[in-house]
Amino acid sequence: MRSVELFSGCGGLALGTARAGFDHKLMVEWNADAFATLSLNKASGVEFARDWPFIRADVREVDWTAFGAGMDLVAGGPPCQPFSICGKHLGHDDVRDMWPEAIRAVRELRPRAFLFENVRGLTRPAFTSYLAWIKAALMDPTAPRKEDEGHEEHLARLLRRRTAPEYRALVLKINAADFGAAQKRNRVVVAGIHMDIGVDLSPLAQTHSRERLVWDKWVTGEYWQRHGMRAPSIPGADRPIAKQLDLFSTPPTTQPWRTVRDAISGLGEPNGDNWHVFQPGARSYPGHTGSVLDEPAKALKAGDHGVPGGENMMVLDGGGVRYFTVREAARLQGLPDEWGFATSWSESMRQIGNAVPVQLSEAIGKWIASTLRNVGHVNLPRRAA
Repeated sequence: MRSVELFSGCGGLALGTARAGFDHKLMVEWNADAFATLSLNKASGVEFARDWPFIRADVREVDWTAFGAGMDLVAGGPPCQPFSICGKHLGHDDVRDMWPEAIRAVRELRPRAFLFENVRGLTRPAFTSYLAWIKAALMDPTAPRKEDEGHEEHLARLLRRRTAPEYRALVLKINAADFGAAQKRNRVVVAGIHMDIGVDLSPLAQTHSRERLVWDKWVTGEYWQRHGMRAPSIPGADRPIAKQLDLFSTPPTTQPWRTVRDAISGLGEPNGDNWHVFQPGARSYPGHTGSVLDEPAKALKAGDHGVPGGENMMVLDGGGVRYFTVREAARLQGLPDEWGFATSWSESMRQIGNAVPVQLSEAIGKWIASTLRNVGHVNLPRRAA
């Protein structure tokens, strides 16, 4: 299945959707350092990346109509800073807001499906009308916003239209830990499928759960056995769940949440090889306490150190803390150990913090791919704007 991707970053979304069966015909990234990382992995012959056709370009200057008809998927992660809880909260007034370009790509390519990922902050009340506009504009991309029209006026016009929308669309709140990432990373996914295909996107069922992790820890002890450890005292947060699960004879049907310890198992202490390099300076203080080893990590942030909550450092078994190495952070995002980074530690951590976890993008990619495969190929007629 043919796809194009905007805002490719260091490749997390592209890698997951490639594993799901999508053949990227073009990837676009503007940031020079992220582009260097993509180029490094292509040159190194890393699986999937070695075949990717990507360009360094401003998406505002890309003519998507040059690809013609027949694209199966348009995907991307528009810059999240305008909507991040840690940003300036400028939303559509932020010059980095690229949702209009995501919508334009859908309008010009008219794919069978689209998939966009962003921060959970996009669903905050302050952005309610803008998220409603994003969804409506993606559902009806052939009625673009006029030059003198704000997003609220455009939304009102779209809602007044008598013609049926071109796409069905869903806005999903998702925790990446529920799909196999070793992070409690809350995100928003905006996905849609063309009306002419004649099917709906069925609900996306989670594959992993905290309940199963609690079962494996405190009911069977399998988690500790797997890591060659003796079970510690059960923490208060797990006690009510463990007590409830102990009443049943069968475990939850999902897989367990993956923990930091699961993700970094086998790496050992930083040894200087393959970006597994110790970075000094980590310290713990109130509100900056790091990620414990036996839970999914806090969501990695696009910074190097000192970010709110200590998201880029771990709490060791002895109670001390240290920063995640680049390789450990890459594992938390699902990137394989052969995935290289072309620039400094701080820039590599920024790229990793901006990436979509590969497990999440693969799960969502398979969700869309299975829907498209079930209906086969449908030739979509061109509609006038």
